[in-house]
Amino acid sequence: MEADHPPEAELEAKRKGGERALSAMERHLAEHTFLVGERYTIADISLYAYTHVAPEGGFSLEPFPAVRTWLARVAAQPGHIAITD
Repeated sequence: MEADHPPEAELEAKRKGGERALSAMERHLAEHTFLVGERYTIADISLYAYTHVAPEGGFSLEPFPAVRTWLARVAAQPGHIAITD
């Protein structure tokens, strides 16, 4: 039995959507410390969960320095537990 794989067009649409999301985050985080109200919130926790593993999905974070800085800032928050811990 052949494994179910999404059609190439669906994968490309998801890739483009991910790139748009990272670009939007980059623009915002270039001018703000966190995602909402200049303080650490559930929005940061929620988006961190996906964003910090973006490279595993084939997304390079190299073009997004503000996102990378934000990822480090979130990881440095008290009580942060790495997924590998």
